[in-house]
Amino acid sequence: MDKLKLAEQTLVKDDYPEFRTGDTVNVHYRVREGDKERIQQFEGLVISRRGSGANQTFIVRKISAGNIGVERIFPLYSPFIAKIELKKQGDIKRAKLYYLRERQGKAARIKEKDQNQDNVRQINKQAEEKAAANAKADADEEE
Repeated sequence: MDKLKLAEQTLVKDDYPEFRTGDTVNVHYRVREGDKERIQQFEGLVISRRGSGANQTFIVRKISAGNIGVERIFPLYSPFIAKIELKKQGDIKRAKLYYLRERQGKAARIKEKDQNQDNVRQINKQAEEKAAANAKADADEEE
C-alpha cells in the first residue's frame, strides 16, 4: 500500500489556490480537438469536493444562458487543468451545496465572506508563486 501512496504523491501538485465548497472559481481546462489544443474556461460555484490525495474531485456549477444549470466534475490533479483561479469566497455552513440545484435567481445566491477581495488576491498570488517555483524546479531538474 505504501508504494501506491508514493505513486499518488508524484501526481499531487500544490500550485492551485486553496478553495472550498461555496467558492466561485474559474477553471482553465485544456481541450483537445483533433490535433489542436485550446484552453476553455469554466467559471462557477464549487458545490462539492470529494476524495483524498490524487483522487480528489470537485463539482463546479454555472448558470448558462436561459437559466440552465450546467455542472461539471473536475479531477483536481488532472494534467488537463491548466489553472484554477479563485474569484470569490463563499460564507457557507455545509459541505455539499446540492440544494442549489432546485433554486433559481436570488434564492441561489451565496453570501460572500467579509474582507473577501484582499483574501482572494493573496491566495491567488500565493498559488502563482508556487506554480512559478515548481516550474523553475522542473526546469532545473531537466538540466
